[in-house]
Amino acid sequence: MIRRPPRSTPLYSSAASDVYKRQEDQIMMRDVCRRFVDNTIIPFISKNWKTEWDLTPESRLPNSILEDADKIGIRTLAVPEEYGGMPIDAEHEVRTFAIISEEIARGDSGLADKLVQNWKVSVLLRELASKEHQDMWFGKLMEDPNFLFAHALTEPKGASDRWLGYNAPEAAMDTKAKKVDGGWLINGRKHYISNGYDAGLYVVYANTTPGKGMMEGTSSFIVPRGTDGFNITRCNETVGCRYMNNGELEFIDCFVPDNNLLYEGSALSKAGVYFRPGKIIQSAKNLGVGQAALDKTAEFVQNYSRGGRLLIKHQIVASRLADMATKVSAVRSLVMQAAFACDMKTSDADALCWQSKVFASQQILDVCQNAMELHGGMGAMLDAGVEKLMRDASIFLHMDATVDISHFKIVKALWPETAGVYAGPEE
Repeated sequence: MIRRPPRSTPLYSSAASDVYKRQEDQIMMRDVCRRFVDNTIIPFISKNWKTEWDLTPESRLPNSILEDADKIGIRTLAVPEEYGGMPIDAEHEVRTFAIISEEIARGDSGLADKLVQNWKVSVLLRELASKEHQDMWFGKLMEDPNFLFAHALTEPKGASDRWLGYNAPEAAMDTKAKKVDGGWLINGRKHYISNGYDAGLYVVYANTTPGKGMMEGTSSFIVPRGTDGFNITRCNETVGCRYMNNGELEFIDCFVPDNNLLYEGSALSKAGVYFRPGKIIQSAKNLGVGQAALDKTAEFVQNYSRGGRLLIKHQIVASRLADMATKVSAVRSLVMQAAFACDMKTSDADALCWQSKVFASQQILDVCQNAMELHGGMGAMLDAGVEKLMRDASIFLHMDATVDISHFKIVKALWPETAGVYAGPEE
């Protein structure tokens, strides 16, 4: 019996064409990653489902998982080839990120997010960091298979809602960096930071010019773990994606030298090199969770009988399964269209990236809800693994921006001349 429909990841050769062009290196990477997920990640998650709930964060994911990921090259995507990173064609990089993200998240979305932070910060470092810092930090990343990067942007008083201001000074960072002799003093807090609890290097954003809009007054800094005045205060216990340790950070007169300034003033604009791919990667992680939910459900309904016949032979079950498959395929199509636009830097890339993020988070949550319901009581059992997919999908609605803020960004991208400004003094 064929239990799973054939799956493929189409690579669009043009934004408006039905013609797909497969790249041999991407197919190879996808297949290697797929075997890693099938042979290592899924068996580990299934056998060790209780470790997800271990309240000692260091005990959740064994070092061997990241070491195995490192062996196949997926831990250090985006690291320049000269430092030992995997060579990726620049014109297909975002599509490659999407393909690999989907596969990893199919095994576990927390692990995917753990690895994704390395990719995104690597993009920033290779584009903005000095040769000295690239030598140091790409070197450490390649030497230690458990070394992680983190991107510290979100704060207790402002996350994706900060973007509503579209550069209003009132939306500026609460974390401040003050210029002093030989460097900068950072004071403030960051929270909900992916890899925040256990990263070895952080890119930290802070307001350096009070009174200016956040697009002109925000600078970014390279802050290593263990820097005086930099404290990791807690690991957040999240409902989903628990194999990525989300952290809270505190900066109290944290001194960093001048050469640790990554970009001054317009750091958020420069971070655009990773913001767009970040939306694609987030959408692809959603997609991987949805594919896992579809796979589990398709297998279940083709092997369990109720009322004297296989579940799939009941019309309502077949209808729901078809709807799940359609939504997964629709999400994949939009994600790959957006990834192509991002690779090609087309004029509609911003809108497509935000649209794929919103569409994926909403549709995959629905797919996972159907998966739980079609599994009946088994869907709520921790050791069955279906409820985990539902938990993971539930937090995608606000990862990398909430749905509502994303809607505003879509409007801003499509109709910039008439879109509203939602922060700052009322006229």
